[in-house]
Amino acid sequence: MTAIEQYLIDTYRASQQGAPMPPPPGRDDVAVLRSARTYAQFRAVLEGRAARHPWWATLCRLGHAPGRT
Repeated sequence: MTAIEQYLIDTYRASQQGAPMPPPPGRDDVAVLRSARTYAQFRAVLEGRAARHPWWATLCRLGHAPGRT
């Protein structure tokens, strides 16, 4: 069963029981990713490392980081 099918079943059940509708699948995905990134930056600060900008690691992997030859 896919997430959409489960959502439709839950929505139907909620409408029959008068309960609040469930959130659609994927609604909070971006918030979860931002929270994980913020937590990783927080852990870096606690460990004494620099909390870099989120794009820094990607730039380094692609070889486009400033000052890199």
